[in-house]
Amino acid sequence: MIAAIGNPVYDHIVTPYVTTGGRVLSGCSTNACIIESKLGLRCGLTGSVGEDFRSTFEEDLRSFGIDYVIQPSRETGGFYLEYDENGDRILNLLGVADPIRSFPEKYLDADVIVVGPILGEVSLDLLKEIRDGSDAMVFLDPQGFVRQIEDRKAVRRRHPQMEDVVGTVDIVKPNEHEAEIMTGLDATRDTERICEVLHSWGASISIVTLGSHGSVAYDGEEFVRLPAYATEARDPTGAGDTFMGGFIFEYLRTGDLLSSALFATCTSSFVVETVGPQFPVTERAVRERVASLRESLGM
Repeated sequence: MIAAIGNPVYDHIVTPYVTTGGRVLSGCSTNACIIESKLGLRCGLTGSVGEDFRSTFEEDLRSFGIDYVIQPSRETGGFYLEYDENGDRILNLLGVADPIRSFPEKYLDADVIVVGPILGEVSLDLLKEIRDGSDAMVFLDPQGFVRQIEDRKAVRRRHPQMEDVVGTVDIVKPNEHEAEIMTGLDATRDTERICEVLHSWGASISIVTLGSHGSVAYDGEEFVRLPAYATEARDPTGAGDTFMGGFIFEYLRTGDLLSSALFATCTSSFVVETVGPQFPVTERAVRERVASLRESLGM
């Protein structure tokens, strides 16, 4: 089982190519669960949801076959996301959900626990409680640890205990912008050095995703650098979350860094081709793209 913690959000997304036209389900931990469920794994999600979207959220998660534990909130979180031509985005707040107070006991026996906060709702103390209470592999997407609210926008700021956050988990996966905030290094020039720094803080595996430039993964012994799978990217929202889900799926099966990174790369290529969570994907389709990518790289 895969368990995930992090507040779901309902976002309005606008890119140069497509728009949702209204608010749709998203969120780091949510998107990871969606892809895992689409690939056939059992998933459970906990986060804070307000009454404004509670019934919609319950209906959405039932449609994906995802178990859930809702924690009450004054409102449901969400962003008005505006992407530029380079794939970076402005996060205008539509709502801010309450912090998550606890992790469900029934999820502590999961094989993997995904920690995917979107805006500081998971504290370092709660992260440590999860680590101490479970033997699961803990996979962190740190975006919610490097954001704060300024002028009704979510902006990137370094967490004052960043080393402790990373040192509490097994795998950490920032994107290039988050990696720079976390380490102070340039993600374009110093990607491998960033991976080494994150590994030195305590993570067994460190991964930096680089958008259209691919990704770099490191396990203390080898670096795996891969390009992005070539496709028509219409909406990058959730690409990193889906990469995470794909990596977890294959790593549980193989324990191999290269195979997992290849599968993750190709999994994330599906979500960028559409907008919103209703993207089509199957394990077979992902493996077909993995075979194509291997061939193009001469593997």
